[in-house]
Amino acid sequence: MKVVLTKEQLRDGVAAMAKAIEEAFAGRQLTIIGVLTGSVVLLADLIRLIDQPMRVGVIQASSYRGATTTRGELTINSELMLDVTGRDVLLVDDIFDTGHTLSKVVEMLRDFKPASIHSAVLLRKLGRQETVYEPDFVAFKIPDEFVVGYGLDYGDMYRNLPYLAALEKDDVARHQAAEGNVVT
Repeated sequence: MKVVLTKEQLRDGVAAMAKAIEEAFAGRQLTIIGVLTGSVVLLADLIRLIDQPMRVGVIQASSYRGATTTRGELTINSELMLDVTGRDVLLVDDIFDTGHTLSKVVEMLRDFKPASIHSAVLLRKLGRQETVYEPDFVAFKIPDEFVVGYGLDYGDMYRNLPYLAALEKDDVARHQAAEGNVVT
């Protein structure tokens, strides 16, 4: 694996994003909604750095299944979500790639009648966007590489890495061999 962002770079970037969010919402109570599962590490770090009243909840949204890098049908489960009616909502996700997931979740949240909806992402992958939607807060812009760590996964593995790494072809082959999958 090739390290893309170190633990220290991640810490500093998340701290800078937290400061920008705190300034943007000064004097307002936030309802922060993390998109499961990729945002859990970011969500935990981010909410500890924002020094203002907040409510924290989660929503599950996924368009990837298993060890795939190909987007499938998006499924959204809002059963765990807090009531956001009339509230300032900050949606937190791990990565803005094509933009489909985040734009669809924002669209779905509008049905719950929040006062406002903003979004924050750890990563914005360059050159992949297919939607007009733009996240409001971005910690890092990265090249078009498949990355893992700091909450991001490949086949539900590597979320626990304290740094961000790009998977190389050999890494994928080793992972697939360990899982008993045929490497193509």
